[in-house]
Amino acid sequence: MMDQLVFAAEVFLNGLMTGVMYALVALGFVLIFKASGVFNYAQGVLALFAALTLVGIQQGQVPFAHLINAMLGTHISSFGWTVPALLAILLTAGVMVLLAFLIEKLVLQHLVGQEPIILFMATIGLAYFLEGLGDVMWGADIKTLDVGLPQGISDGIEAVTGEWFGYGFFIDRLDIWATIIAALLVAALVAFSQYTKQGRAMRAVADDHQAALSVGISLRFIWVMVWSIAGFVALVAGIMWGTKSGVQFSLSLIALKALPVLMLGGFTSIPGAIIGGLIIGVGEKLFEFLIGPMVGGATENWFAYVLALLFLVFRPQGLFGERIIERV
Repeated sequence: MMDQLVFAAEVFLNGLMTGVMYALVALGFVLIFKASGVFNYAQGVLALFAALTLVGIQQGQVPFAHLINAMLGTHISSFGWTVPALLAILLTAGVMVLLAFLIEKLVLQHLVGQEPIILFMATIGLAYFLEGLGDVMWGADIKTLDVGLPQGISDGIEAVTGEWFGYGFFIDRLDIWATIIAALLVAALVAFSQYTKQGRAMRAVADDHQAALSVGISLRFIWVMVWSIAGFVALVAGIMWGTKSGVQFSLSLIALKALPVLMLGGFTSIPGAIIGGLIIGVGEKLFEFLIGPMVGGATENWFAYVLALLFLVFRPQGLFGERIIERV
C-alpha cells in the first residue's frame, strides 16, 4: 500500500511538471485573446516556427536552402559556423518581434473593427502560412534542440526522496527548469497586465477596438506588443518542448492540449492558464495511474477533453474567466 502511495506521489509531481509545459503554450493564447478578443489558432505554429528558427540559427543553416538549391542548382546547406545558444535565442526573439510587426502590418491592420470570427479565420490562414514558411526556410526533417538546459533524472531529488520514502522519485531536470522559468514568466506577465499603462491599454483594446482608438490608444502598438510577447512565450514553449521531444512539425499540435487548459482556466486569465495547465497535467497523469489499467490505458489522450467538456456544460467561462453579460 505504501509503495502505491509513494508511486502516486511521483505521478503527481510529474503531472505538475507536465502541466507547466501545457500552461506555457496556453499563455500565448490568453495574451492574444486579451488584446484582440479572438482565439489565436496560430499559437502552436508560432512555437514550432520559433523552435525551427532557433535550431536553424544555432546550427548556422542557410534559410531557404532547399528552395535556393532547387532554383539555382547549388548544394548549399549551412554557413559553416555555429551560434552560441544565448545569442541564438536573442536573435530568434528578434525574429519573433519582426514577425509580430509583419503580422500587424500585413494582416491585423486591415481587420480593425471586424467581427471576432473574421480575426479567427485570419489566424487559421496565418497558422498554415507559418507552417509552410517554416518548412521552406528550415526543412521538414526532425531536429535536435540543445540550449544547455539540464536533462535527465535529477539525482538530488532521487536521493532525497529515497531517504524519505525508501523510493527515489524519477523527476526530469528539464521539467524542473520549465517549472522555474514558467513561474518567473507568469509573475512578470501578471505584473505587466495589472500594473502597467500598456497592460491596461491591452485590456481596453480587448473590450472595444473603436473605443480604445477614440481615447488615443494606438491599436497598432498594442497588437505588435502583444504578438511580440506571445512570440516570446511561444519561443520559451518551443525550447522546452523541442528540447524534450525534438523539433518536428507535430510540435504545433501541442496547441490542441492547450485548449482544455484554456477552457478550465478561462480565456482571459493569465493565472487561470497556469492553474488550468496544472489541473490538466496532474489530472491526466493520476487518472491514467488509477483508472487507466481498468479501461485498457491511453486515457491521457482524451481525459483533458472530457474534463473540458464538463466545464463547458457547467461553467463555460472557466475557473477564472470573466462572465460576459449582454443586455438586449
